[in-house]
Amino acid sequence: MAQLTKQLADTLTQVGVHSAYGAPVEVDGTTIMPVACTSYGFGAAEGAGDDSTAQGEGSGGGGGGMAVPVGAYVTRDGVTRFEPNIIALLVVGAPFVWVAGRALARVIKALKR
Repeated sequence: MAQLTKQLADTLTQVGVHSAYGAPVEVDGTTIMPVACTSYGFGAAEGAGDDSTAQGEGSGGGGGGMAVPVGAYVTRDGVTRFEPNIIALLVVGAPFVWVAGRALARVIKALKR
């Protein structure tokens, strides 16, 4: 199991920035490089039967990843700028806005006392 964990760590180290930034693509003289918000999670387990009445061995693992396209860097006529994907930014930003609103409400409530 330790070797599996090491292999996953080595793979993710090699992926690095390539998971957040896509390869640049040129279309009609415009260069587009996609940008994503990425995250990964992995878990592993191992077990053995300690109870004298039960036989047991175990092993397990799992993982997952997520990527949300947040926009692209676009280069036209020598000028590069970030063009956001508005829908994806709203989806990614909604939890932040909710938490910030709750925190602000609690601060205001505490200051009124």
